[in-house]
Amino acid sequence: MGDDSEWSKLPVDQKCEHKLWKARLNGYEEALKIFQKIRDEKSPEWSKFLGLIKKFVTDSNAVVQLKGLEAALVYVENAHVAGKTTGEVVSGVVSKVFNQPKAKAKELGIEICLMYIEIEKGESVQEELLKGLDNKNPKIIVACIETLRKALSEFGSKIILLKPIIKVLPKLFESRDKGVRDEAKLIAVEIYRWIRDVLRPPLQNINSVQLKELEEEWVKLPTGAPKPTRFLRSQQELQAKLEQQQSAGGDAEGGGDDGDEVPQIDAYELLEAAEILSKLPKDFYDKIEAKKWQERKEALEAVEVLVKNPKLEAGDYADLVKALKKVVGKDTNVMLVALAAKCLTGLAVGLRKKFGQYAGHVVPTILEKFKEKKPQVVQALQEAIDAIFLTTTLQNISEDVLAVMDNKNPTIKQQTSLFIARSFRHCTASTLPKSLLKPFCAGLLKHINDSAPEVRDAAFEALGTALKVVGEKAVNPFLVDVDKLKLDRIKECSEKVELVHGKKTGLAAEKKEFKSVPGRTASSGAAGDKDTKDISVPKPGPLKKAPATKAGGPPKKGKPSAPGGTGSTGTKNKKGLETKEIVEPELSVEVCEEKASAVLPATCIQLLDSSNWKERLACMEEFQKAVELMDRTEMPCQALVRMLAKKPGWKETNFQVMQMKLHIVALIAQKGNFSKTSAQIVLDGLVDKIGDVKCGNNAKEAMTAIAEACMLPWTAEQVMSMAFSQKNPKNQSETLNWLSNAIKEFGFSGLNVKAFISNVKTALAATNPAVRTSAITLLGVMYLYVGPSLRMFFEDEKPALLSQIDAEFEKMQGQSPPAPTRGISKHSTSGTDEGEEGDEPDDGGNDMVDLLPRTEISDKITSELVSKIGDKNWKIRKEGLDEVAGIINEAKFIQPNIGELPAALKGRLNDSNKILVQQTLTILQQLAVAMGPNIKQHVKNLGIPIITVLGDSKNTVRAAALATVNAWAEQTGMKEWLEGEDLSEELKRENPFLRQELLGWLAEKLPTLRSTPTDLILCVPHLYSCLEDRNGDVRKKAQDALPFFMMHLGYEKMAKATGKLKPTSKDQVLAMLEKAKANMPAKPAAPAKATSKPMGGSAPAKFQPASAPVEDSVSSTIEPKPDQKKARALGVSSKAKSAQGKKVLSKTSLKEDEDKSGPIFIVVPNGKEQRMKDEKGLKVLKWNFTTPRDEYIEQLKTQMSSCVAKWLQDEMFHSDFQHHNKALAVMVDVSSNR
Repeated sequence: MGDDSEWSKLPVDQKCEHKLWKARLNGYEEALKIFQKIRDEKSPEWSKFLGLIKKFVTDSNAVVQLKGLEAALVYVENAHVAGKTTGEVVSGVVSKVFNQPKAKAKELGIEICLMYIEIEKGESVQEELLKGLDNKNPKIIVACIETLRKALSEFGSKIILLKPIIKVLPKLFESRDKGVRDEAKLIAVEIYRWIRDVLRPPLQNINSVQLKELEEEWVKLPTGAPKPTRFLRSQQELQAKLEQQQSAGGDAEGGGDDGDEVPQIDAYELLEAAEILSKLPKDFYDKIEAKKWQERKEALEAVEVLVKNPKLEAGDYADLVKALKKVVGKDTNVMLVALAAKCLTGLAVGLRKKFGQYAGHVVPTILEKFKEKKPQVVQALQEAIDAIFLTTTLQNISEDVLAVMDNKNPTIKQQTSLFIARSFRHCTASTLPKSLLKPFCAGLLKHINDSAPEVRDAAFEALGTALKVVGEKAVNPFLVDVDKLKLDRIKECSEKVELVHGKKTGLAAEKKEFKSVPGRTASSGAAGDKDTKDISVPKPGPLKKAPATKAGGPPKKGKPSAPGGTGSTGTKNKKGLETKEIVEPELSVEVCEEKASAVLPATCIQLLDSSNWKERLACMEEFQKAVELMDRTEMPCQALVRMLAKKPGWKETNFQVMQMKLHIVALIAQKGNFSKTSAQIVLDGLVDKIGDVKCGNNAKEAMTAIAEACMLPWTAEQVMSMAFSQKNPKNQSETLNWLSNAIKEFGFSGLNVKAFISNVKTALAATNPAVRTSAITLLGVMYLYVGPSLRMFFEDEKPALLSQIDAEFEKMQGQSPPAPTRGISKHSTSGTDEGEEGDEPDDGGNDMVDLLPRTEISDKITSELVSKIGDKNWKIRKEGLDEVAGIINEAKFIQPNIGELPAALKGRLNDSNKILVQQTLTILQQLAVAMGPNIKQHVKNLGIPIITVLGDSKNTVRAAALATVNAWAEQTGMKEWLEGEDLSEELKRENPFLRQELLGWLAEKLPTLRSTPTDLILCVPHLYSCLEDRNGDVRKKAQDALPFFMMHLGYEKMAKATGKLKPTSKDQVLAMLEKAKANMPAKPAAPAKATSKPMGGSAPAKFQPASAPVEDSVSSTIEPKPDQKKARALGVSSKAKSAQGKKVLSKTSLKEDEDKSGPIFIVVPNGKEQRMKDEKGLKVLKWNFTTPRDEYIEQLKTQMSSCVAKWLQDEMFHSDFQHHNKALAVMVDVSSNR
């Protein structure tokens, strides 16, 4: 009893770990009571038991263990931290509970596993249970299978991953233990209930008796789609809704045939991939070229056997495809042609999308071979081209198919049309756009007039299929010239067509039985080949997890980037960083070894090249510890990386050792004075490992660290050249992915755009689709910084590729570049340096376009070309304009010197031929984009004449002129337009069209400006004249513009300007001025200008990153000693602290008084309508969320900047809630006074 009194006084957690079983039993009982009493799932009490739960379930005493299991179950059900214990607890349940003789223990163990699944830890649970299947104890195996079966039955196939279970099923059926075999049978029946016949192929090799028993059980299952009976915590609402439907009576059953309930599992995904390239006969490539047809046949038969594997492992099949293509295209023996076609079919079927890169090479050859008329050859070629089509898209092969349609051979024309018809069946309205449909219809319309009846029939079938897919509305514009008889024939064919996406299973099921996936339907919301081609593309369902690759490492603590850091492209900033670059001579291997031995343990140096991987791993661990403890000044970076590169170096075969090695490189780059010399030693190895599944993330982390030490521009250039000097597409795509992420983290400062464009073009031409996709993603990121001008470099790409690039650019529309989180060199001496570099972001921010390579075109603007543009004959004038457009298109980006071209183009703006006027305006838009900000020198002689065109009577010409003016203004800003008398002279013209367009343009532009030239006052008399214009539209536009003129000029100046008006007019205008004064907006805050354009979806005017606010450059020019009291009162100081980087704290007190003097609410004409339009056009985020994310807050801030006074906005978005109260009080006060 003495012992009892001793342990009974201990706290509960100590009792649970006591060596006496009675103490533990008592501890578990008390813990259970505590768990049942805690109501808050986030209570700190739960954390006290976090490390004990495994002991609860693995207790050596069976009686105590039962109580521990009960307590563990309650803990898992209620504690928010329970998920952290998943792996260890489930592992304990598998090894120490499932082998217990007591049924109660097993039940509790299963229930604990299911509870972990309910709290969103299904993957970890499944992983431990699958490990349990390798246990030697049959009891444990049976319990693990039973748990998996119950989990699948309750949670469904969307939560429980079936692929790993199906993989081990054949092995379970071979078990010696009857209990295991019986349980395997039960889980096979349960899996079949969810995925139906998809389960058949993986189990086709099990014992025939077992398979027969299974099929008997499968037949007994109900035909309706199963539904989960238990839900994850995040799905509890769905559970409640289901119960509500069931109580309502029968409603729940109505959804039984819903497409969403049908499991999206492809039998192909469950098959093991076979590696066949190494199994090809050694003399295959010699035999396939042999003169004797028998030898060629032997080679092809060997391939045919290999490609019968339903799933093939990815690899480099280029040589094999090339050899087969040669046989199909050039072999005179038709039997061998058919055999080669079958081999291509097998490859396409086994590789699926991985074969897509070879499709373009093979399709033209197969289509041209349709000149062979033997049925067995035609059938083999048809099967081959159909299988190949399913590995790619119609868009990708459209050019090749269209080229063959003009062939003179009627059989080729017939079979091409039939192939198009079969291809159309796999399309939907969205995957067969007008741009693709138009050239195909044009070719098919030629075929319906062909002299050969079989060609006509095939063309009718293809057009009928197109009609069925996209509908009459889309096809009829292309059938205008078709007579009624032929039109009726097309409609008749259309009625007979059955589309793939409209059927439950694919049409190709007749050809290849393993392709058919009974029970699957194409989703009703399909929008793309991937959705319709269910026999070729693995369905992206919850069962197939995409690997999450994290490009770059996490942002380092304590390294905020200055506002003008890498986000701005100012040369001053760039130089500032370059001056701190570490220069280090290259050391010999002996010197490196000597330096490394001085800082590393002796054993570490010795074991670097050990043949035992465990010793190498231990060596790396010691190496890492040593690096972590080193001081920056004492770390010999070059010596250390030389040691890491020492044999086996980057050829290390053990992934754990390699991961540590890469991590150490990142550590050295972060902690040491890392030079470019050191970087050169490791970068090649990093690029070589970046595509590795296990080591890729570590390689990216190391590269990011090097980029931070040696600057991104240099690192990126090295990495890109290394990646594209090797042939590994995985490395190339992952390098591009890393770079995309790195640009977002570091900004775009100093990057060599020309070199990047060259590398991206190489990547876009790659045969591997992953490389192309990564290149397009990189282009999207570059677009954020460079803007629409970037597209001009890729206009000569294939239409399919260009449409993908455009889609990526479209995604980026309306987004502003993220603020850099990295890139301030760790060698910067102090925070003040960063601040100084950030003072002038605006100077460099608008020069992003200067990074682009520019061409000199003045030598191409010859006197002959200028005389052509001014010729009396409009056709010759048009030829001259076409030549100019061609020169600009070819050059992409040009120097500002364009010779006599401005004068020539100015003359064409007055051309009597309105088509030529519009063409000239289009050229001037091109010119603005091509020349960039340098176009401002042409504003007076060429820009103002564009404004004159706003007075044209034709609406289309005016619209073109307005678009041109906007394109110019985006590049130049407004200062050049408002200076001088030119604009006032245009407004003086009594042309109603000119006046309303010009005033509308000014009303749009003036609110965005922080200041205007004093010459704006010259426009005021003409503005007053417009207020009394006979044309109602002119009067309305003048009234809209009035508050914005007043915003810049002030009420007094505006009132003074009425002195020259007639008395009656003066009274009316003064009344309007009084009205406008009440609604006069305040001048916009600097950040609003930086971010408003991207948010509006338009291109960044001067390619200025939003992360470099103009405010800093302005504030840095004002007296640096602010009135601290005022600063504190207005919250400017804390606002500055909350902004990125280190900014100047405040402006002068005088400036702040001015900021606070204006109205606090600003009416923006049509502001709400514009926001609604932007939301519909997906240019801005829709205001729909549970909790606002950072991007929503930034968007709101941007939108409000033009609607409320700056000082009030500062208060509203302040980090201190007391400022929020202040802002609310001001707004309530103003509202009540109104």
